[in-house]
Amino acid sequence: MLSRKQKHILLKFFSMFSVVRGYNILVIVIAQYLASIYILAHDKPLRHVVLDLNLFMLVLASAASIAGGYIINNFYDSGKDLINRPIKSRLDKLVSQNTKLSFYFVLNFLAAIMASYVSFRAVVFFSIYIFGIWLYSHKLKRYPSIGVFSATMLTILPFFAVFVYFKNFSKIIFVHAFFLFLVIMIRELLKDLQSMKGAVVHNYDTFPIVYGEKKTKLVCLFLLTLTIFPIIILFSFPALSYMRYYFYIVLIVFFFLGIYLWKSSELKHYRRMHNVLKILLLIGVFAIIFIDTSLLVEKVMDRLN
Repeated sequence: MLSRKQKHILLKFFSMFSVVRGYNILVIVIAQYLASIYILAHDKPLRHVVLDLNLFMLVLASAASIAGGYIINNFYDSGKDLINRPIKSRLDKLVSQNTKLSFYFVLNFLAAIMASYVSFRAVVFFSIYIFGIWLYSHKLKRYPSIGVFSATMLTILPFFAVFVYFKNFSKIIFVHAFFLFLVIMIRELLKDLQSMKGAVVHNYDTFPIVYGEKKTKLVCLFLLTLTIFPIIILFSFPALSYMRYYFYIVLIVFFFLGIYLWKSSELKHYRRMHNVLKILLLIGVFAIIFIDTSLLVEKVMDRLN
């Protein structure tokens, strides 16, 4: 049996894990490595990519800065989250705001230190990224269009650091990035739809508050339709291989999601759709290994040798 002190420490740990959304960061780390192995540095042996210390530092810097971003976002949104996410908010409050801010500064400092190992440009990149997250949390998210756009860009930018590091500028990467941009933007709009109550109370001019629920749903439907174009382009790449089946599933899910979205009117409906997109993105991360099945075999054989 755990003592009262041990239980308290464990609860504090889970509270901080909830604040920094450790599960999201873990997925991002996996996504960065899989993208590096199978897309960005597909021509390099597995061990060279996995044991690349510069890549490791970039991934750690990304994880630290994103974790810091979640903390500062939690700090500014504590009142709104208490309305929209009461259970999570109660868990998050087990760690004081002063402790959260201390972790925030420590994580950002560590991100800069790890980036400095790679290059001065990496330090500049993550410094701008950290400032961008703070600006979004403090100001930008209160405005409709720029809030959604900046949230989407800040989600994708950590992958840009790895992309630039490997200097891989192939077309398939840009098409993937555009598809990801559209899906994340839809997810952000759905998040705003399910957070309307808290936004009204705390005077956040989010997209649904300014333009209305119906227009927000129309924008989501438009973006869902737009995703067809990058998917069609991706189908023209032979290297997509078995990952094309993932995009077939995406098209089917998006069709029914569009119908469900148009008929939706309650917060729980938007929450369900938001979760569906999160699951699709998670599946998409692990589907990367099927971009080129010959590469998968080569990587396994290389590991065995």
